[in-house]
Amino acid sequence: MPHLMNNYTRLPIAFTHGQGPWVYDEQGRRYLDALAGIAVNTLGHAHPRLVRALSEQAGRLIHVSNLYRIPEQERLADRLAELSGMDEVFFCNSGCEANEAAIKLARLYGHQRGIEQPAIIVMEKAFHGRTLATLSASGNRKVQAGFEPLVAGFVRVPFDDLAAVEAVAQHNASVVAVLVEPIQGEGGINLAHDEYLQGLRRICSERGWLLMVDEVQCGLARTGRWFAHQHAGILPDVMALAKGLASGLPIGACLAAGRAAGVLKPGNHGSTFGGNPLVSVAALTTLAVIEEDGLLAHAHGLGETIRGGLRERLKGVAGIVEIRGDGLMIGIELDRPCGELVAQAIEAGLLINVTADNVVRLLPALIFGEAEAHELITSLSRLIREFLGA
Repeated sequence: MPHLMNNYTRLPIAFTHGQGPWVYDEQGRRYLDALAGIAVNTLGHAHPRLVRALSEQAGRLIHVSNLYRIPEQERLADRLAELSGMDEVFFCNSGCEANEAAIKLARLYGHQRGIEQPAIIVMEKAFHGRTLATLSASGNRKVQAGFEPLVAGFVRVPFDDLAAVEAVAQHNASVVAVLVEPIQGEGGINLAHDEYLQGLRRICSERGWLLMVDEVQCGLARTGRWFAHQHAGILPDVMALAKGLASGLPIGACLAAGRAAGVLKPGNHGSTFGGNPLVSVAALTTLAVIEEDGLLAHAHGLGETIRGGLRERLKGVAGIVEIRGDGLMIGIELDRPCGELVAQAIEAGLLINVTADNVVRLLPALIFGEAEAHELITSLSRLIREFLGA
């Protein structure tokens, strides 16, 4: 790979094709995909309905730019608004772009209220992307190191700590928004309590702040609800989506509601590729399959099965800190760094990931079946036991 920039530590394996929850390498070996492209391949690989829809749309029109109306994009915006209760949608190409749009919206909102240096409350261990603004908002020194000076205007507090947010509210008159992941993915599958999200909603409403939720990884039915914040029964002002929205095609979305709706005007923000006909059709098809095939309830139930099975197989094993998650977003925290498990899993025919150094992360496609779940439980629990010397 002499001409690729050396910004990835790639594993020495390449895949040629996939089918459902399985992928195949250049030697024809099969792997159970429990990562789904990092929560991207919502419908697994080569889903027949998605392949058909993409083929038909590619034969009609792939891209026209946002200089013109895009009916497929309009239908997708309507559908997302219907599912979320939000009012407006801006389409881009990735999660960091969706969060970048949210940050710009919050700053513009603050300036429109006469705040010269608007600030956004963000969380420790957060991850919002790798653009300069989103890496500055992230609570991860690894992604920030070497890119200073960071973008100013962020106030960091501990995650899932409402008192810390209230303390900032008492002493910082420049705050205009709170940006939070209902479940921190890159941070280690850390779940926010419902009461915490409800408290953030209350504080933001009382102070005229925007509550902005980053659902890039935890949204789109992964937790058994369309969006993870819906478990808490709240409605945010801004929501960022991406990853699984189009089952593998690059798309992001920034949704706005209430006081955040109408903030962005023509010329304030844009995207050349965002929401083109092809990716919009992919997203519409993904949402339709999720609904029509009952994948919301399936994700919830299968997630419980996987977590329960892992807890049973790993019960009493020294070195297991916690097995946690919601739906098909699962983390197994160990008491030591465990990155080497990724390569060991590949040898065993399994694709997983390790995040936050010591958390095995599982993000299976929503079409994962019971048989695959049990194979995952058996294979992964054996690997972890061997790794921990149990």
